[in-house]
Amino acid sequence: MHITITGTGYVGLSNAVLLSQKYSVIALDINENKVNKINNRQSPIDDKEITEFLSAKSLNLKATTDKNLAYQNADFIIIATPTNYDPKTNFFDTSSVEEVIDDILLVNKTATIVIKSTIPVGFTESIKKRLGVNNIIFSPEFLREGKALYDNLYPSRIIVGEKSEQAETFASLLASCAIKKDIDVLFTNNTEAEAIKLFANTYLALRVAYFNELDTYASVHNLDTQAIIKGVCLDPRIGDYYNNPSFGYGGYCLPKDTQQLLANYQNIPQNLIRAVVSSNQTRKRFIADDILAKEPKVVGIYRLIMKSGSDNFRDSAIFDVIKHLRAEGVQIIIYEPNLSENEYFGCPVIKELADFKSKPDIIVANRKSDELAEVEHKVYTRDIFGDS
Repeated sequence: MHITITGTGYVGLSNAVLLSQKYSVIALDINENKVNKINNRQSPIDDKEITEFLSAKSLNLKATTDKNLAYQNADFIIIATPTNYDPKTNFFDTSSVEEVIDDILLVNKTATIVIKSTIPVGFTESIKKRLGVNNIIFSPEFLREGKALYDNLYPSRIIVGEKSEQAETFASLLASCAIKKDIDVLFTNNTEAEAIKLFANTYLALRVAYFNELDTYASVHNLDTQAIIKGVCLDPRIGDYYNNPSFGYGGYCLPKDTQQLLANYQNIPQNLIRAVVSSNQTRKRFIADDILAKEPKVVGIYRLIMKSGSDNFRDSAIFDVIKHLRAEGVQIIIYEPNLSENEYFGCPVIKELADFKSKPDIIVANRKSDELAEVEHKVYTRDIFGDS
C-alpha cells in the first residue's frame, strides 16, 4: 500500500507519521526546509508525539517537493492543504485543494483521493461532478494543535464520507495504525461528513463562548467565576470539561469553521450560529476594555499561542485584544519565543523573559504560567483552572 500526503501541517504530518508505521508514505510539501527536516527525522511543528516518533520509531516515510514522484504510484492520496476563510466571498478558499486534485489527475487517475482539508458543505460532490470523477472522498479530522498525532493514535472516531469499499479500506488504514482499539467508525455521504466537521467545531466554539460569557457576567458583578462554573458543571448533562474561560476561541479551526457554517446557513433560519460568531468578538472587546480600565501605560503580551504545546498563533484571540488596546494609545510589547523577528504586529518583541517581565504595568496572559509566578501581581488573565 502506497500513500501520499500533500501538506505537512498538523493534519498532514500527523497522518503521515501515523500511517508510515505500517505503510509506505510520501509526504509532499512545497517548503524545502520542512521536507529536509522530515527527512532528517526532525519535526517542523511543535508536537510532542510527532517529535518522538520521528526520532525514535522505524517509519517508512519520505518527504519530497516532487509532485510526480509523490503521486505516480500512490494508492491513496490524502490532501491536507490549508483552506483559509475568505471574508470577501464568505467561503473557504479551496483553491489549494482544487490545484492539488488537478495535479493528481494529470499523474494518477486511479488513486483514491481523500480530502482532509476543511471545506464548505457540498464541496466534494460538486468537484466530483465538475471533473467527472468518482474517486474523491472527504474524511474530517478532529485534531488538537500540539496533540495531533496523539489524537490520531487515540481517535475519538473515524468518519469517512462514502459507503464503499475504498472508504472501508481507508478507514481500516487509519484504525490499523492507531493504538486505541474498538474505535467508532461512521460511514456517511460526503456532504454529511462535511457538515459533521463544521457542526462539531461550532459546538465547541459555542461551549467556549458560553463559559466566556459566564465569566464576563461574573466579572462585571464581582462574583466568583470558579464557583459558578463548578456548580453548573456538576450537572452530568453539562460535564466538567472544556469550561475554562479565555480571551476568546481562536486557532486555526474554530474561527474559520464557525464563519463557514454561518455562510452555509444563507437563506436558512437561524439565530444561534450567528450568536456564536458575534459572541467571540464581544468577548475580546470586553477583555480589552477590562484591561484599559486599569489605565496601563505599557502592556506586555505573554505568548501569542493559544495554549501550551502548540507553536501556532494563527487567528489567536489575543490579536484583536492588541488591536483594541493600540487603538486607545497603549504601548504594547510582546514576549513570544517562537518569533525570530524584532517586531510583530507593529509591536516590539522582547527576547529575554526577565527583561520582558520588568517593563510592562500589566502582563496579559491567556493562560497562567509558572514563568510568571514572581510577577503574578502584574498578570491579567481569565484563566480559572490553569489548564490549556
